[in-house]
Amino acid sequence: MIKRKDTPPIPPITLDVYNQEGAVISKKELPGDIFNIPVKEELVHFAVTVQQSRTRAGTSATKTRGEVRGGGKKPWKQKGTGRARHGSIRSPLWKGGGVVFGPRTARNWVLRINKKVKKKALRMVLSDKARSGSLVILDALELPNAKTKDAVAALSRLPLTGTQGLKRGRVGVVIPRNAPALSRSMRNVPKTMLLSPSRLNVVDFLKCQKLVIPLKSLDEMIEILNIPKK
Repeated sequence: MIKRKDTPPIPPITLDVYNQEGAVISKKELPGDIFNIPVKEELVHFAVTVQQSRTRAGTSATKTRGEVRGGGKKPWKQKGTGRARHGSIRSPLWKGGGVVFGPRTARNWVLRINKKVKKKALRMVLSDKARSGSLVILDALELPNAKTKDAVAALSRLPLTGTQGLKRGRVGVVIPRNAPALSRSMRNVPKTMLLSPSRLNVVDFLKCQKLVIPLKSLDEMIEILNIPKK
């Protein structure tokens, strides 16, 4: 019996923890099997393709020669005119005729992906963002007044600008559960996407240049993305 070699544990990665004033107050050690794994581009691409396939309607349709209007009469007699033989002006050879091999309605474009593969793709994207400095960990994100201007002020104090002084791109804020005031504060902020730990997906992660994750949301994400070992 061939025994499999035990893979060495992936070392954790340590990131700074900010407060709402934008100051570094501590360090946070993140598990390596979620935030420090190697990235396989083909697996991430497959996860994106699967997610985008679920938004495809599949309602495109063309008509065959039996469905287009007209063509009930033979355009000219079979012989004696010197022209080619035709039986209907709605033949695919004619302008306005039917389509031979066009798309039909009710086609299912949905692809499938295993749950473990989906979680692995999410962990790869998070690992890439953690190593590139695109994860901003907050000790807490609290906006009791539910004001958009307070949310803009809180985000402006965080290191969210692009490289070489460029303007910040889209920022994803992971909102913890049962935080309605925080959601109302953040939903109207420009270039900001609200994310939920229970509805994480690869496409939203890739759309965001930076991810702002409070510690409460981070614990929920780790619980969801952790794959139990047999």
